[in-house]
Amino acid sequence: MFDGIRRLRSEFELPAAARRERRRDRRGLPPDDPGVDRVIDEGVAWLGRAQDASASHDGGIPRHYSLRQGGWSTSYPEITGYIVPTLLHYARLRRDDGVRARARRMLDWLVSIQLSEGAFQGGLVDARPIVPVAFNTGQILLGLAAGVREFGDYREPMRRAANWLVAGQDPDGCWRRYPTPFAEPGEKSYDTHAAWGLLEAARLEEDGSYLDAALANVRWALSQQRASGWFDSCCLDDPARPLTHTLGYALRGILEAYRSSKDDVLLDAARRMADGLLASLGDDGHLPGRLLPDWRPGVAWACLTGSVQVAHCWLLLHRITGEGRYRDAGCLANGYVRRTVRVDRAPELRGGVKGSFPVDGGFGPYEYAGCAVKFCVDANLLESEIRTEGSA
Repeated sequence: MFDGIRRLRSEFELPAAARRERRRDRRGLPPDDPGVDRVIDEGVAWLGRAQDASASHDGGIPRHYSLRQGGWSTSYPEITGYIVPTLLHYARLRRDDGVRARARRMLDWLVSIQLSEGAFQGGLVDARPIVPVAFNTGQILLGLAAGVREFGDYREPMRRAANWLVAGQDPDGCWRRYPTPFAEPGEKSYDTHAAWGLLEAARLEEDGSYLDAALANVRWALSQQRASGWFDSCCLDDPARPLTHTLGYALRGILEAYRSSKDDVLLDAARRMADGLLASLGDDGHLPGRLLPDWRPGVAWACLTGSVQVAHCWLLLHRITGEGRYRDAGCLANGYVRRTVRVDRAPELRGGVKGSFPVDGGFGPYEYAGCAVKFCVDANLLESEIRTEGSA
C-alpha cells in the first residue's frame, strides 16, 4: 500500500507536460510513421535548436531536453564529438552550409576544452570532478577526424587525443586507467566504440600505432564474448542486464574494426552478436531496452537510442553480407523508433527522440536525448541509401 502511495505522489509531482507524455505513450505506439526523410530533416533541425539552446551557451550539444525539469541541459562534450560526423554527412548530402557551419562551431568548442594531456573529460561540461576519460576521448576523436577530412584543420588536436589513448592503453588492449566516474567501475567491452575513433585517426595518419591500438582493444573485447554472441562487461551500470545502447556501441566498434582490417574473426563475432540481438526483435520493431544473457528481454520498455544503434549495425551487416534478414531487421527497428517521433510538437520536442518508450522507461526517463537523435539520423540516412540502391 505504501509503495502505491509513494508512486502516486511521485506521479502527481511531475510537471503537466511529463504527465501528458506518459499518458500518451501508455496508450501504445503511435500508428503513423513520419517517414525516413522527414525524420532525418527534423532530427537535424532539432540538433540545431539544441545547440542554440544549450544551458551553457557554448556551441556544444546538450545531453537532453527534460520534461521533468522543463529545460535543456548543459553541453555534453562526448555526444557533441560524435554528432559532428552526422552533421557533416548531412550537410554534404543536402548541400547545407548552415549545418556545416554548426559542425565547425562544435569542433571549435571541443578544441577549446581539450585537456592539456590531449584527453577529454567525462560527463557534462560542468560536471565535477573534471577527469580525463578514455571512452569519451575516443568518441570525440570521431568528430576531430571528421573535421580533419572536411576542413583540413583539427589535425593537431586529433593527434593529441589519439596519442593519449594509445599511451593510456593496457598491454592487453583494455583501457582501465581512465574510467568515467559516471558509470559503475570495471572493464567495459563497449569501449570498442572508442577504438573506432582511433580507426578514423589511423585513416588520416601514417602512424600505425593507432590502428594497432584500436584492433588490440577490439580483440580484448572479444575475450568477453560468449559462444552465443553475448558480451560480458557491456553496460554502464548493470552488466547482468545491459542496455541496448551499450550493446550497440560494442557491435558498431567491432564492425568498424572488421571494415578496417577485413579480419573474418571480427566479422564472425559481429554476426553472432547481431544474430542474438535479432532474436530479441519483436514483430513490430520493438527491441527491449535491457537484455539478459540468453537474449531474453530484461525490461518491457525500449531504449530508443539502442534501437537505432542496433538498427544501423544490422543495415551495415546487410551491406557487408548481402543478407536480406539484416536489412529487414534494421528497417523494422528504425520504423518503430520513427513512430515515436512527433513532427507536430513544440520546437524543443519536434523531431526529438526520447531516451525510452514509454517516456518513463529506465534510460533517460522523461528526456529527449541528443544521442538518440544522432543515432536515429544516422540509421535513417543509411536506410535511405540502401532503399535507393535497391530501387536503382
